[in-house]
Amino acid sequence: MKARPEIVGLIPAAGTASRLAPLPCSKEILPVGFRARDGRDGPRPMAACEHLLESMRQGGAQRAYVVLRDGKWDIPAYLGDGEEAGLQLAYLVGRVPFGVPFTLDQAYEFVRGQQVVCGFPDILTEPGDVFTPLLERLDETGAAVALALFPADDPQTMDQVKVDEDGRVRFIQVKPGPDLLDSGWVVAAWGPEFTELLHTWVARASEHIRRHGSLEEEPHLGDVVQAAIEAGLIVQSFAFPSGSFIDIGAPERLSEIWRRAADAVSTTGGAPDTEGAG
Repeated sequence: MKARPEIVGLIPAAGTASRLAPLPCSKEILPVGFRARDGRDGPRPMAACEHLLESMRQGGAQRAYVVLRDGKWDIPAYLGDGEEAGLQLAYLVGRVPFGVPFTLDQAYEFVRGQQVVCGFPDILTEPGDVFTPLLERLDETGAAVALALFPADDPQTMDQVKVDEDGRVRFIQVKPGPDLLDSGWVVAAWGPEFTELLHTWVARASEHIRRHGSLEEEPHLGDVVQAAIEAGLIVQSFAFPSGSFIDIGAPERLSEIWRRAADAVSTTGGAPDTEGAG
């Protein structure tokens, strides 16, 4: 019997947080809530990226790779080896500043041949366990990629998708787009086939940059998923019609999260009983 690939987490954390700048720390470790301390009195702050790490752990990942840019050393200083998050963490440095696909491809040699769960550390989802149904969808359908779909309430902040009745994704409209579709995606799971396609896509884009000096516009991961669709790979989805997400990279959304955290503390006497964002 062929062994099932290991589940590994992949986190792009090489952004500059230009919408929030200047910041006293990387936005990935901005406090967005509180969580209880094991065996100790009082809650402790919970950083934005810890929501994603918890989702990956619930999905079955035992290790994850965080791809940083040079200078964001406060992230490994805060997260350490991942013991508190329940994951083994390793850190890579992305030195090619051309967008998320290039950032993720820095981990190619470490994740090739595995099942990957990938999310953005500044996006908080509700429900928290989004990866378990995505991995199940990969197993059930034999798809190369599975996307978690949420209501597209703000088309300027998310890629939107067009799906069939069976959940197969037929088209990705990368943000912002001219049309309003029903759903958007914010996290994904994929198998080795998509990792190879991503690696090839980045190699071709890198060659274009060497020849022409730049790309026409910054690429998004959704561009690579669309390339997978056009190449004939099966891209499936799992919808969370009553779910929600918050992108803390937008100042108004970060303010909303902080208000919720303050309310949780005040209503529970300093011991909040929730870690969720939605």
